[in-house]
Amino acid sequence: MGGPEVERLIGLLAKLPGMGPRSARRAALKLLQQPEGRMLPLATALADAARAVKACGICGNLDSQDPCTVCSDPHRDRSVICVVEGVGDLWALERASVHRGVYHVLGGTLSALSGVGPEDLNVTSLLARVQAGGVTEVILALGATVDGATTAHWLTDRLRPSGVAVTRVAQGVPIGGALDVLDDGTLAAALRARRA
Repeated sequence: MGGPEVERLIGLLAKLPGMGPRSARRAALKLLQQPEGRMLPLATALADAARAVKACGICGNLDSQDPCTVCSDPHRDRSVICVVEGVGDLWALERASVHRGVYHVLGGTLSALSGVGPEDLNVTSLLARVQAGGVTEVILALGATVDGATTAHWLTDRLRPSGVAVTRVAQGVPIGGALDVLDDGTLAAALRARRA
């Protein structure tokens, strides 16, 4: 088709989330058609990010500075820590501009099937942050899955002795969602979490 370099490019692009072989071929073609305007700037940005971006030593966010821009923001409410499964969840909450506290990235959820135990998660530093004082609430913003619920219960048990309030994000009917297309679990969660 286009030589080993093109095949390697397509193969690497196909490994990205949401990219299959066909999408990777289209993306590679678009890049190759304008190497100066698209491919070289992308290559430079990838190399720069690979060199500069690292995990924040406080929360686990990915940033080019440590502590990250969220942790070093003086206007953040450090008394409220929002615990998320991954950096993508943190970024989603930041895009929505709904949380003005700080974060803690667990790096996954407990999963017996996948062999993920407490020692595989970033829990020790979360407990240390809470025990250091000044934290009044820990929000568990974990997915509405069995593993998310298991992790939330486990963390709640570990955090209870500290006396901080432990809350979970609400689950239920999404904005614009129709009841007749929702699954039974979502409907049940929405009814249980109803409010005046």
